[in-house]
Amino acid sequence: MVVPELGPWRAAGPQLERIANAVRPRLARAATAAKPRLARWARALGPWPPHLPRARSVRTWHYIAGAATAGLALAAGVVTVAGPWDANGQRTAERDRAVALQRSGGADHGGSGTTEGAPRPAPSAAPVLAGLDAMRSAVGTQQAIPGTKALSAVLGPLLNAPALGDTHTAAVVDVATGTRVYGADDNKALTPASTTKIATAVAALSALGPDHRLTTRAALEPDTGELVLVGGGDPTLTAHQNADGWASLRTLAANSAKALRRHGIHKVTLSYDTTLYSGPALHPIGVNDNLAPVSALTADEGRTDDSTSGPATRVSDPAKDAAGTFAGFLEDAGITTTPPGPSKASTRAETLATVSSPPLSALVERMLTNSDNDIAEHLARQTALASGEPGSFDGGARAISARLTKLGLPMSGAAFHDGSGLDRDDRLTADLLTGLLVTAGDPDRPGLRPVLTGLPVAGFTGTLTDRYTDSAAGVVRAKTGTLTGVNTLAGTVVDSDGRLLAFAFMASGTANPAEAESALDKTATALASCGCK
Repeated sequence: MVVPELGPWRAAGPQLERIANAVRPRLARAATAAKPRLARWARALGPWPPHLPRARSVRTWHYIAGAATAGLALAAGVVTVAGPWDANGQRTAERDRAVALQRSGGADHGGSGTTEGAPRPAPSAAPVLAGLDAMRSAVGTQQAIPGTKALSAVLGPLLNAPALGDTHTAAVVDVATGTRVYGADDNKALTPASTTKIATAVAALSALGPDHRLTTRAALEPDTGELVLVGGGDPTLTAHQNADGWASLRTLAANSAKALRRHGIHKVTLSYDTTLYSGPALHPIGVNDNLAPVSALTADEGRTDDSTSGPATRVSDPAKDAAGTFAGFLEDAGITTTPPGPSKASTRAETLATVSSPPLSALVERMLTNSDNDIAEHLARQTALASGEPGSFDGGARAISARLTKLGLPMSGAAFHDGSGLDRDDRLTADLLTGLLVTAGDPDRPGLRPVLTGLPVAGFTGTLTDRYTDSAAGVVRAKTGTLTGVNTLAGTVVDSDGRLLAFAFMASGTANPAEAESALDKTATALASCGCK
């Protein structure tokens, strides 16, 4: 007999309680609706046989109890089939299956999914979107299903809330068919804020593939004996004691020291190479706690504290800071160095040691879940390099646009200036945002799936952890976007009929961010509850 671990269930207690409170009214309604139908069935069966004891009269509470029991059994079955869950909402079963296959996909945000000695995988749930083989394009041209007017009656008043400012657009698409079921100025381009990261994620995965890794290396020049720390553009390289599955600068230094000692070298001239990227390192917004200067060599996103996400004061020169930290680790390993300076590794340099990031799928998930601007800008540059463009803000913008155009997405009105959405001159439409989500769910494009699995889960993970605490928890999965006067929300929701819908709500001219977020959350919750017919 296998006894499940209780820790994750205890940790999820408050969220499960909220979900139970949210579904209780639905169960009661279902019980009330079922009562006449059961009565008709009883009459159809005819008189009760006289030789059998007659059942006691069934009251309404019996129906409610039965419905509640069935609902709880269904919920338990779904959780059991889906496999155990990590604290951050990702499936342990999927992660362990990825370990066994030595492939990306389903990795949790704290690790690469390739840990040695990992437990044997639990049976993984079938892909959420495996049955969506009817979909072949981002947004189909079919007529909207019956019930669009009813959906308009539900969403229209919510989107017209004063909290959403003077301009707003919206789109809702049935992911299975690509049918648009609701649209309100969905072709009008507005500032998308951080929902831009959805576009960056799709472009990066399309250009590089979900298994691609970013490598940082230490190389020894044969003639001069110079040791060069070569940046590979890994935004998740860390100097923390516990690397938590990400590429470790400490490990790179320790392995480099071992290789140097094998060469009989105990003192080196240390330099660092950031030539992979070009153009300005500083974002047009200037010095900002939301983003470090973008460098091909950086450790812990240039943060000056121990944080791993959210705003934090950043160092002015991430590459120099990372190289200085690397020098300290070499000193600890018995290798004396000079103060590091910029240089470029020659083609003759011998690589002594390397460390690589987790697969791109994990980086995309972390970027979307935490709305990580640093990862977004690096992925834009990596997309540029893979597309033959310079590794710069402009090169990344052109590459993202080209990749999405190649995928056949509706690009009218779209304009990219960065990968994170911090640039207020970015423009996207609700039509494009829903198209990106539908494309990510296309069964013919499994490499784009991390775009959906990385979306924050309402009430559970990332930027939605503290939202939806009293409604739609666990049902809505969406990327948030917030700038002064701009609030956006784009993601997926399962409606009351069990259909997977992609939605995008964009608002401009908002005055109160908290009120605007609440209005968007109410709209997404209503979409989850309505059934669309």
